[in-house]
Amino acid sequence: MKKYILLVGLQTLIIGLFAQKSSDSIASAGLAKAPWFVERFKVGVGFFGPANNTVIRLGGSNGSPGTSIDFENDLGFNTTVSTFAANVEWRSSRRSKFSLDYYQLNRSSSKTLQKQINFGDDVYNINATVSSFFNNSVFRFSWGYALLSKPKAELGLQMGIHTMQTSMGIGLAAGGVGVSASEDFGFTAPLPNLGVWGGYALSNRFAFKGEFSYLSLNTGNVNGKIVSYQAALAYRLLPKFDVIVGYSGFNFEIDAKTEKRAAGITWGYNGPSVTLNYSFGKKRWTN
Repeated sequence: MKKYILLVGLQTLIIGLFAQKSSDSIASAGLAKAPWFVERFKVGVGFFGPANNTVIRLGGSNGSPGTSIDFENDLGFNTTVSTFAANVEWRSSRRSKFSLDYYQLNRSSSKTLQKQINFGDDVYNINATVSSFFNNSVFRFSWGYALLSKPKAELGLQMGIHTMQTSMGIGLAAGGVGVSASEDFGFTAPLPNLGVWGGYALSNRFAFKGEFSYLSLNTGNVNGKIVSYQAALAYRLLPKFDVIVGYSGFNFEIDAKTEKRAAGITWGYNGPSVTLNYSFGKKRWTN
């Protein structure tokens, strides 16, 4: 995993420098025209309301596989959650962009079990009342280069990394029936992906933007698949201010093994978002 991330970083740097040089050559011959939504810097804040689908399995230290737990059905988690989202975008050139997104998805629940659950080294019996939590902070960094850049449209390739800081746990609530125990588990996972992105100016104020990324990973101890996407409609509300209404999702499956235990996570969140973007900075192109 570390070698792969290092390789992606080196590729990003090399291609980015090449892209910068190419764009500078074009700019030196005269300012090129880009779609109205292509700005030097963008800062955005907004709302994200995804629906979640979470299945987790944590094996015991003795090699037992553990129970596949559906957090929404087995533990009573709410499927939907509302959260704050933020993003920053920098156009190093008309064709090259760097983006950073952040949001946090925290959920908790208490429920009387309808089946026995083996989570880590602990056993939770039928009719036991358990409290559980599943907290995530998600950082997404990506770099994209527009192979096609026209006055009304752009289309390109991108590579990125979703970094997830995750903590989860299950424990008996007061008055629960079963073994008196609790088990917490946490990890930080960088999940790389590759994809395509683009945008099209429908008018001087409206534009459609979208992206799609995918990666299948097998490194021996870690096997996984990642799919992410976004489709959005942008509207120029005021000079420098845009409203973005979109629908996005991130879905992955990961099976990991260590010397002591094995774990499996299938998690997806898909839902609508509304963002207000502010643009600024001197550009080396026109809109």
